[in-house]
Amino acid sequence: MIRIITIEREYGSGAAAIAETLAERLGWKLWDQLLTEEIARLAHCERSAVEKREERRDPLYYRLLKSFARGSYEGSRGAPVEMLDAESIVKISEQVVEQAAGAGNCVIVGRGSQHFLRDRKDALRFFLYASNEQKVQRLMSEGNSQADAETLVDTVDRERAAFIKEYFHVEWPNRSIYHAMFNTDAGEDAVIQAILNFLQQSQSTGLAAD
Repeated sequence: MIRIITIEREYGSGAAAIAETLAERLGWKLWDQLLTEEIARLAHCERSAVEKREERRDPLYYRLLKSFARGSYEGSRGAPVEMLDAESIVKISEQVVEQAAGAGNCVIVGRGSQHFLRDRKDALRFFLYASNEQKVQRLMSEGNSQADAETLVDTVDRERAAFIKEYFHVEWPNRSIYHAMFNTDAGEDAVIQAILNFLQQSQSTGLAAD
C-alpha cells in the first residue's frame, strides 16, 4: 500500500502548487513549507534562516568559519559548535522526513526526501521539470523581473545539484531513483492526473517502490 509520495523538482516548475493540489485531492498531509517550519523549530531558529540554507551548500566563508570553529580549543574538547549549516539541516531534515513518512498519507516536497526514503516500499518518488521558457514565465507571473527569473532558474537548480552531489554523492537529477518524471509544461491538471493514475495503478498491482 502506497502511503507516501515524494516530489523533487526543478525550480520554477510549479511543483509547490501541484503538490498542494495533489495532497488536497488525496486528503493527505502536505510537507513543504511545513517541513521548513519543523526544521526551524528543531534547530531553534527562525524559519527564514532555514530557507536561506536548505537544499544549498554552505558558502565558502561559512565552511571556513565552521572549520575554524571546529579546530578551536573548545571544538577540540568536544564542545558543540552552534551553527545552522547545511550539514545540520540535512540531519534534521532526515529526522523530520522519517517522522512524516512514519505517519504516512503524505506528500513530501524536496529536502532530500527522495533519498531518505528510497528504500521504503510504501513510497512513490516523482521528479517534475519544465522548459526554461515556462519556468521563467511562471516566476515572472509571481512578481520577478525577467532578468531575476532567468538568474533564479539557473542558480537555484545549480545549487541543488551541488547539494545533492555533496550530501548524497549522486548526480542531480539522478533519474534511476524516481518512479516517473513529468514535464509540467503539459499543465498542472495533466501532471496531477498522471500522478494519480500512476498511484492508482501502483495500488492495484501492488507495485513495490524498489
